[in-house]
Amino acid sequence: MLFALWSPKGGSGTSVVCAALGSFLSRHRPVLLVDLAGDLPAIVGLAPERGHGTPSRRPFPSLATWLAAGPTAPTEALDALVHPLVHGLGLLALGSPVGGTPVAGLPAESGAALAAALAEGPVVVADAGRVEHPVQRALVEVADASVVVVRGCYLALRRAVDDDLTARALGVVVVEEPGRSLSPADVADVLGCPVLATIPLDPSVARAVDAGLLIHRAPPLLSGSLRSLVGALEGGCRRSGGAEGDTPEWAA
Repeated sequence: MLFALWSPKGGSGTSVVCAALGSFLSRHRPVLLVDLAGDLPAIVGLAPERGHGTPSRRPFPSLATWLAAGPTAPTEALDALVHPLVHGLGLLALGSPVGGTPVAGLPAESGAALAAALAEGPVVVADAGRVEHPVQRALVEVADASVVVVRGCYLALRRAVDDDLTARALGVVVVEEPGRSLSPADVADVLGCPVLATIPLDPSVARAVDAGLLIHRAPPLLSGSLRSLVGALEGGCRRSGGAEGDTPEWAA
């Protein structure tokens, strides 16, 4: 099962929500975080040299290099790239491709190949960032469920309305900021997508990220929002692919 989180605007909190969701799910099942935006290593507390290290002599020292190799890159090479984080949770860090090939220039086929390579593994929670590159967009397009992460920001909503990926999304996670005039109900109305969860902007979350403790000890306020999100994902996957009353295999 592949869940792709993305946002039409940077700074919305997509990477933090992605890391927290992966950690929450890993309490009961193996989960793989996939970094297509570049920020997950820092958010989960990896030292810079582990998340964005210099190329090694391995065939595929980073996910970016695996993607740069194209759709024919061997699936088994991904296993050597997984950084174990906590029990049941691993990370495929984007890193930097050998030779300096920018991820921005990679074809959509590489993103689709990555999604196919991950199909038989554990539950995958992918951070697709601002979906500004073909690789990110392709992965979101073929994901089992995509989730838009936004704040009640007019500019972000305007971009989301103009993006055809929004219409395919299972729903929205709204990061609530004090003082915003747009409510979660307004966001749902503008985007035509249900709000799956709301996450209040809280200093305890920022402190957990700054200390590298988000995946080890998530603030209680964040955990409550994640329960709502997981319940919504479970219900959405059940409606799209299972019989009424069935529990999806990833949620068992």
